[in-house]
Amino acid sequence: MATTAPLAGTEPKKLEKKPIKFSNLLLGAGLNMFEVTTLGQPLEVVKTTMAANRSDTFGGALSRIWARGGVAGYFQGLIPWAWIEASTKGAVLLFVASEAEYYAKSFGASDFTGGIAGGMAGGVAQAYATMGFCTCMKTVEITKHKIAAKGVKPPGTFETFMDIYRKEGIRGINKGVNAVAIRQTTNWGSRFGLSRLAEQGIRKVTGKEEGQKLGGMEKVLASGLGGGLSAWNQPIEVIRVEMQSKTDDPNRPKKMTVGNTARYIYGSNGLKGLYRGVAPRIGLGVWQTICMVALGDM
Repeated sequence: MATTAPLAGTEPKKLEKKPIKFSNLLLGAGLNMFEVTTLGQPLEVVKTTMAANRSDTFGGALSRIWARGGVAGYFQGLIPWAWIEASTKGAVLLFVASEAEYYAKSFGASDFTGGIAGGMAGGVAQAYATMGFCTCMKTVEITKHKIAAKGVKPPGTFETFMDIYRKEGIRGINKGVNAVAIRQTTNWGSRFGLSRLAEQGIRKVTGKEEGQKLGGMEKVLASGLGGGLSAWNQPIEVIRVEMQSKTDDPNRPKKMTVGNTARYIYGSNGLKGLYRGVAPRIGLGVWQTICMVALGDM
């Protein structure tokens, strides 16, 4: 009896596991260092300033930052906190996200679902492994000008760090880490998932087969779309900034949680307050996703 040869192109695409190599971890750290030292930190400073000063317009936030130190004001918190954070969280993200995405797909998940799973796992790992104290200290650096506005000279970077540690211990320098974890898991779950979804759409439009590699500019376009759309979770970011800022307000909850901080912001500034800084956040999301997803895949 004659056997029928399988039709060309009908064989399932073989799932490949990226090898765990030191060079891959170094790539993640390098990409994140590049991202934060170029556009990343200026956008982070604008976003955080708007989230902490919710009555500011975009132009008002730019003027406030410029008054703090000109161009250098836009890079406040870069050294050492943003560099420490970037050099560690980039490696953690690429490693954990790649592993989680592979195992999700091995259980039959689509590119979209696998991307979400990988991004969420990578985001949680980032938050608890490396980001808690760095994010807290960056926010302290950016918001401590409020102390200077009262005529008091703000303490230096490491003096601030040691003061928080002496008063509140590890919990103090990791303040807001649960909000960071929620932000990171929704951030990277959305960014990876939506980027993979955009890649599928680009393949259909350009007539490419499923699994076929995209060109460099197509990867950048897909990542830009995924990064920009991932800013839907901006309320979590505003809550995180408020929890970590050095604002002195008698109406603020003494012991801040994600829930009571959200109620405080809503009571003070309404729904609009929870979306302050969303414009620079979209820009930051686009840039971070291009660096970590598009360049990481190339």
